[in-house]
Amino acid sequence: MPRKKTTPPNAAEDGFVHVRGAREHNLKNVSLDIPRGQLVVFTGVSGSGKSSLAFGTLYAEAQRRYLESVSPYARRLFHQMPVPEVDTIEGLPPAVALQQQRGTPTARSSVGSVSTLSNSLRMLYSRAGDYPAGQELLYAESFSPNTPQGACPRCSGMGRVFEVTEQSMVPDDSLTIRERAIAAWPPAWHGQNLRDILVTLGYDVDTPWRDLPKKDRDWILYTDDSPSVPVYGGLTPEETRAALKRKDTPSYQGTFTGVRRYVMQTFANTESASMKKRVARYMVSNACPECEGKRLRRESLSVTFAGMDIAELSRLPLARLAELLAPYTHATSKIEKGLHAEQLIVRRRIADDLSARIEVLLAMGLGYLALDRSTPSLSPGELQRLRLATQVRSSLFGVVYVLDEPSAGLHPADAEALLDALAQLKAAGNSLFVVEHALDVIRQADWIVDVGPLAGERGGQVLYSGPPDGLRDVEASQTRRYLFGDAALGARTPREPTGWLKLEGVHRNNLQDLDVAFPLGVLTSVTGVSGSGKSSLVSQVLVELVAAALGQGSAVAEEQSDEPDLERDDALPLEGRIVAGMDGVRRLVRVDQKPIGRTPRSNLATYTGLFDQVRKLFAATPDARKRRFDAGRFSFNVAKGRCEHCAGEGFVMVELLFLPSVYAPCPTCDGARYNAQTLEVTYRGKNIAEVLGMTVGEAIDFFKGEALVERALEVLNEVGLDYLRLGQPATELSGGEAQRIKLASELQRATRGNALYVLDEPTTGLHPVDADRLMVQLNRLVDAGNTVIVVEHTMRVVAGSDWVIDVGPGAGDRGGNIVVAGPPRDVARNKKSRTSQYLKPHMGEPR
Repeated sequence: MPRKKTTPPNAAEDGFVHVRGAREHNLKNVSLDIPRGQLVVFTGVSGSGKSSLAFGTLYAEAQRRYLESVSPYARRLFHQMPVPEVDTIEGLPPAVALQQQRGTPTARSSVGSVSTLSNSLRMLYSRAGDYPAGQELLYAESFSPNTPQGACPRCSGMGRVFEVTEQSMVPDDSLTIRERAIAAWPPAWHGQNLRDILVTLGYDVDTPWRDLPKKDRDWILYTDDSPSVPVYGGLTPEETRAALKRKDTPSYQGTFTGVRRYVMQTFANTESASMKKRVARYMVSNACPECEGKRLRRESLSVTFAGMDIAELSRLPLARLAELLAPYTHATSKIEKGLHAEQLIVRRRIADDLSARIEVLLAMGLGYLALDRSTPSLSPGELQRLRLATQVRSSLFGVVYVLDEPSAGLHPADAEALLDALAQLKAAGNSLFVVEHALDVIRQADWIVDVGPLAGERGGQVLYSGPPDGLRDVEASQTRRYLFGDAALGARTPREPTGWLKLEGVHRNNLQDLDVAFPLGVLTSVTGVSGSGKSSLVSQVLVELVAAALGQGSAVAEEQSDEPDLERDDALPLEGRIVAGMDGVRRLVRVDQKPIGRTPRSNLATYTGLFDQVRKLFAATPDARKRRFDAGRFSFNVAKGRCEHCAGEGFVMVELLFLPSVYAPCPTCDGARYNAQTLEVTYRGKNIAEVLGMTVGEAIDFFKGEALVERALEVLNEVGLDYLRLGQPATELSGGEAQRIKLASELQRATRGNALYVLDEPTTGLHPVDADRLMVQLNRLVDAGNTVIVVEHTMRVVAGSDWVIDVGPGAGDRGGNIVVAGPPRDVARNKKSRTSQYLKPHMGEPR
């Protein structure tokens, strides 16, 4: 790879960034010039290479140059991107990246901590709060639940205390101990060992748990004793007693552990995420009695501002908090009464700073969030806008902001506020490089870089780089058709519902005693501004009520988290009921955007089941039969087939002193993941590693005639994932790609109708052409007799629906109502709906 050249003096003074020979991922030796100080939007179909250009090349090179200016030791503190494959980049300023990512997986991270507003609020309480008489001055750290000075000593700042109960440890007391009544005990041999120890100790393991003496039950569950006794494996209680009497040699000496002790110690000490998750199921959590769930010491909670402690103030929506702070920024004599000069100055200064920073968040449509809202509960779009608001206030000059779909999760009305924030950054003398699919944002661009023409290997070319209007003449551009109205929706008659799923008395977040009816047998879009309550209604309440009615513990296509439930936010009570329509729903499928796996060992082929069929084909070859290789031999997760050196990872970690560890292809298998003997077996001239390296599109041609494999590949192709490699690790997939893989897995099933599919913003991360392909698949599901409900902001999708339910009219406490429900044309004509003006153009009506 050619060595990167640094920008020579006086180079690129023409106001452009000059890129030459970019080859990152699927980019095909791309060269282009991009203006600085402008809003530059990178467009193209999903997987075309636009993110490889904006993030993988431009931002990665800017970061590399910055890190070269700091000490090697300091570089270890940064998450470093790989050095980009590019010949030269000249005229590139320092860059700040604001990428799409899920919230930090800990309830200790919050809106307040991401926006840094909590720091100012703690200072306000510390220096200008109202202290009880005789209370000593507290430092700001004393108002944080994440510090020893502030955390409640009883719950360590979590707000919850965890315990076990007889019911949680023994959920079915009709079972005997031998029948595993004590569900909290470990499975397999360890659990059997503990049951055998009880036999030696003389406890009855064959009487239903509920009929055992309370004294015996309490000792088994709660004792801290650890008696070590002889164990006679495989003997009945009578035989064990006889063996003890004869003093026979035991199978081994076993040490007993009480159930509570086992659960609590495992939860606290295990390094296995799955084990921790398992024992968490047998624990119960309650609000901490010491701090009442507020997470802070009593001394900290005794200090108030505006009559509230800091925990109460942090629970207010930002819009309400701004109203509360307003009088303190323009203090009146009534508020100032009794304050000394220093306290007055501090109060005004901090309140003024807080108000100004909150105003930026309100302008971005985030006024419904509260400071204590944990980041795991935020959408990627909300999290990115929080970070963007921080940058607007930072007053940086001359930097490049690289943003990844900032409109994701935004209603068109909120996108207008986002554009205002971007305009502020540009006016301050910065450059904006934005990867975007939303047409309303693309239309505001000063410059468009269109990448394509298609995805994966068929993309990676710059089709156009210039002012927006010039894209009109680029025939190869997929974006052009949608941007200039050449891909208008055809007239259609909405389907008629086959029934109605009616909910009453719904309470959740800002939904208060709501009644709503969802039509069955059609495609419904639920719309509304960000924070209006639509996700609370559909992705939470509807899913939970239907799952409970069907007896499903969780929705079918939702990926289960490794995170113990106890470490998440409190589960909200399910308030509401289904009063009609469940006879039309036999199955619930929630297709969400959670990852399909958390390690590189999980990939597209393994998740869809496609890999099982491929391995069977390899195992059926004459060569594999001769060598007695079964299907397991062709899995990189099984010792007999994988490379021993890298254990099937395909790469090895190389530790570098004072630098971040780097990953290099395994020197033994050269990244193939399999041992040499396994790779000698071929199917149609390709070994298993070469097959995993194929894209879905390539694999369709390769597996012609293999019906089961062809079907799986065709469905992946139909949802627009033909550019993904079969072995592409789950960790490299976006949320939208993960969601479409799940949808493809569902589409492979032989459907019997009467299934309810729920999707939350399925077009996130999709180019309009890919959104159209997705709509074809959703309509297929409806035509097969199913019901599809989507939470959606893309007006083209809403216009193509059969029914629309608009929630609002505003966000937070100004939302939570059904504004209008009906066919798209009726909603477009409703003057009370904030969605209507954006829907009208897609219905062929003036805005």
